Amino acid sequence: MPEPSPTRHQRRFDRQISRLESGVPVLGGALRTVTAPGRAVIRLPVAVLFILGGFAGFLPFVGFWMLPLGLLLLAIDLPRLRPFVGALAIRLRAWLRSWLRSWRR
Repeated sequence: MPEPSPTRHQRRFDRQISRLESGVPVLGGALRTVTAPGRAVIRLPVAVLFILGGFAGFLPFVGFWMLPLGLLLLAIDLPRLRPFVGALAIRLRAWLRSWLRSWRR
């Protein structure tokens, strides 16, 4: 039985994960390991810990950066989150690009 073709949201979500892996080399290998099929046992607790750590953003190491990453990991196993998380990833990348551009001036 052939697999159904991915939806527009699924393709956009997959692109954002790929861009995150290639854009942050330190994170790429670990992200590839956690996002591999069959790793939901590892992925779900890590996603929940990242989301909880994101709410403690005022602390030095844990921070607000953990919240989008936790949502991204959670959306791998919860398809209804993918459209929201894919759009959020695009907006965050655009905001970060504009912030870096203004910071460099």
